[in-house]
Amino acid sequence: MRHARRRIVRRVTRLAAVGGLLLGTVMVTRAVASEPPGVPAEPRAATGAAVAPGAELLDRLGTTRTAGSWIGDDGRPVVAVTDRQAAAEVRAAGAAAKVVPHSMRELKSATAALRSAPRVPGTAWAVDYRSNEVVVRGDTTVSGADWSRLTDLAESLGGSVRMERTEGTFTTRLNGAQQILSTAGRCSAGFNVTDGRRDFILTAGHCGPGGSVWFADSQGRQQVGRTVDRSFPGDDYSLIQYGDGRAGDGAEVVAVGDGRGVRITGLGDPAVGQRVFRSGSTTGLRDGRVTALDATVNYPEGTVSGLIETDVCAEPGDSGGPLFSEGIALGVTSGGSGDCTAGGTTFFQPVTRALTDLDLRLIVAAPRGAGGQEEGAGASPEPSASATQSAVAPGAASPGSSAPVGGDVRATAVLSRLSDPRNVGPGLLIVAGSLVALVATRWIRAEQDRRSYQRHYSATWG
Repeated sequence: MRHARRRIVRRVTRLAAVGGLLLGTVMVTRAVASEPPGVPAEPRAATGAAVAPGAELLDRLGTTRTAGSWIGDDGRPVVAVTDRQAAAEVRAAGAAAKVVPHSMRELKSATAALRSAPRVPGTAWAVDYRSNEVVVRGDTTVSGADWSRLTDLAESLGGSVRMERTEGTFTTRLNGAQQILSTAGRCSAGFNVTDGRRDFILTAGHCGPGGSVWFADSQGRQQVGRTVDRSFPGDDYSLIQYGDGRAGDGAEVVAVGDGRGVRITGLGDPAVGQRVFRSGSTTGLRDGRVTALDATVNYPEGTVSGLIETDVCAEPGDSGGPLFSEGIALGVTSGGSGDCTAGGTTFFQPVTRALTDLDLRLIVAAPRGAGGQEEGAGASPEPSASATQSAVAPGAASPGSSAPVGGDVRATAVLSRLSDPRNVGPGLLIVAGSLVALVATRWIRAEQDRRSYQRHYSATWG
């Protein structure tokens, strides 16, 4: 009876091993024939980013007849125009029109004059579309003599520039969503991006020089990666390559505190007046509105241009943190003035510009399937410079759909990698296990036959 049971176990084991060999071979063959892990077979468009109706009108009417656009309180685009005929065309297209004295060409000429003047740290300027002016701000570090010199320049530009003093100082917010640390200081992970073969963290450029090594803990035990590219000043973005090249599970989620996160589903450029959200390791999730685009800030370390200006507060430690709305990635925290007690101004490096310069794609959440389940994360295609969230009324915007967040910035799960059907690893493991099982059953059978042979002849020959 016992021998019969052993034979049954051996036969079942051999059948399972043969089945495992066939299954493993098929898995390896399919994995080799498929795209590399982490890259979708067909790159998916960044969802949720709508083209601004106002942007099309600006392009058609030109910079001499328009002066920017923004989102009105009712969610409709408002276009600033310089003549009544242009206003009629704007209204015919379904947008609101506001007739203003200065064209975008005049306003850009004023900002060019400010850039060519001697640099004054502690100043910043941006075009305020609503007031049709270039607003120049000076913080408490700007001396009276420097401020007087800038004021004289502004007056010579013919009424298109407004001068404002601001409390606090314009500083980079060194020290986000989840903290990363190096000898250069404390910053935050912004968004996960990829080139199709390796994954990276996009964060602020002022966070550290090239070659900086980053950790997820203050003891330096959990290494995240190393800075491999950087642009600061001029721009304010840098790229941290993951140590093993993979971002892992949850790469499309940004943390917002209390173990929760927001799924990122696409990327775009914001519109003036849009409600936006920022997450940082110091102050958590905060919201506000975009007040200007293409802003310039003269930090003590150097001048950065092309920034998104907002009234969202931030504090040291929030640098590099993500700016988003409705799940659309917009920027990474650069710097600003004020704090989250008194309020202030915060500037962001646009994600679209950084990814274009770096030739990378944002890692985004997959569309939900019929059952409401995520189909997996992938990479977005090249960013669109005209994509905005202008179709969303400012007060109705939300951060985006929520998701749980792990405590580690990497959120890497080895088990999930092994179970990924696009990897050859799972198939090879099954093949190897099946071979071991076959060899083991053959060895056990041979050993049993040898012992039976010994017992038989021992009894026969005494």
